[in-house]
Amino acid sequence: MPPLEYFTVECSDGVGGEAYERIAADVLQDLDLLKVIDKLHIYIDPVVPIFVAAGLLRKIPGAVRLRDMAAIRTEGERTIMDISDETYLAPLLTKLWSQFARENVDQPDRFTVVLTLREPVPGDLGEMVVADPRETLYRDIIYAMQYIAPEGFKVRRQYVKGNVFYYVASEDTLPDDIVETLVAGKLALLGVTL
Repeated sequence: MPPLEYFTVECSDGVGGEAYERIAADVLQDLDLLKVIDKLHIYIDPVVPIFVAAGLLRKIPGAVRLRDMAAIRTEGERTIMDISDETYLAPLLTKLWSQFARENVDQPDRFTVVLTLREPVPGDLGEMVVADPRETLYRDIIYAMQYIAPEGFKVRRQYVKGNVFYYVASEDTLPDDIVETLVAGKLALLGVTL
């Protein structure tokens, strides 16, 4: 596992703590989140019972615009996009079909997309947002924490904003003051205050 700047599991049961450390590492690796999570502190108390995961994200990539993945040139009624990065080709085609109609969009090969319109393309086509990785990243982090948390811990609170996240789960109702105190303490270990 590529090292996180800070990764620890705090648990009163040593064997359980080691097991959760392996589980967390495997889940984060399987969901390809190691490259985006910088710090993670997991706290488990089976007596209360409560599970707290608090973390920081590395710099989150911004929105991917058409100009980021393709060179664009115009030849008469045709706007030709030479694709340099296929990663977001499917969302690009979906957006083009939605905005300009499927019959006006052609893909003669995997590195070329041609948009044919009688009227000039409105605005700067290169500024079109093709995808925003942050939208799925936040969902993936909460999904990962749900897998890492003990089974049966169905009462949850979650928070993801900017580069800070936390996930709290329990079998029982979570009083606000306990959650605020525990989460604040675990985030403080990472150098963060909410």
